Amino acid sequence: MSRKYSHVIVLGIDGAGSFVKDAETPCFDRIFEKGAVTYDALSSNPSISAECWGSMLLGVGPEIHKLNNGLISSTPYPTDSPFPSLFRRIREKYPEAELGSFCDWNPITYGIVENNIGVSHDTANDEVLTPIVCDYIREKKPDFLFVHFDSIDGAGHKHGYGTPPFMKRINEVDKLINDVYSAIEGAGIIEDTLFIVIADHGGTNPGNGEGGSHGGWTDGEKYVTFAASGKGVNNTVIEVMNIRDLASIVLYAFGIEAPKFDEQGWTSQIPAGIFNDEKIPQYRDISHLTGAAPRISKVHHTSELI
Repeated sequence: MSRKYSHVIVLGIDGAGSFVKDAETPCFDRIFEKGAVTYDALSSNPSISAECWGSMLLGVGPEIHKLNNGLISSTPYPTDSPFPSLFRRIREKYPEAELGSFCDWNPITYGIVENNIGVSHDTANDEVLTPIVCDYIREKKPDFLFVHFDSIDGAGHKHGYGTPPFMKRINEVDKLINDVYSAIEGAGIIEDTLFIVIADHGGTNPGNGEGGSHGGWTDGEKYVTFAASGKGVNNTVIEVMNIRDLASIVLYAFGIEAPKFDEQGWTSQIPAGIFNDEKIPQYRDISHLTGAAPRISKVHHTSELI
């Protein structure tokens, strides 16, 4: 399988859920105007950060990778795991590749990414991290870069998800997304870059002035934003997608064969419609693994505070 892109850059917007759809996001809208977008990608269950980012970067569900917030904050990700991260899979295929993981919430880099495979990394809050990321893009022109912004989730926990302060924060992060995209343009690599923005989960709004939470399986928690742009990406609305599908999309972009679909392991897939390629397997329904059909909340509740 041939490599489709020289560069893949993924921006993770923690806690944004599907609320991006209703926020003021002129930069996001412009960048993905001709791209593939959904606001109905299904989060991992439970809808907690470690479980979700682990699913995306490993291609397997939480019931398989068994990561949680405490574990990835205290334990380096094992270099001999049977479920290697995207970073390790890319490194094994392309030994000289420039790989980067720049995260506001550093446990992602520490506890989901193997620590001895030459991944460039840094950590800071969103506003401080963004210029660091932009300089890195212009200087190194990375093959694969994962960036994590955490301030939207912070606003949700403080004010409630979907509240005016929360939506304002999405608008502010929209400008940071534009800064990163502009750096890719400035580095002269935009024409050969697959650019992705993805959220891990949403959250709740108690409506009583108290902060929101997440971890449950309500619509506000489990549906999230995904958007991709780049050469060969169709201008489409993605109908069915799970966040763990990010792994298959990235591997496809690099021309790396994905592991065989296995309900006891790899369940990441390429959603229908993103790329025109008859060799992409038909998308399988894995709703029985997630605890809810893709469009139906079977359990309505407000999650406990994490």
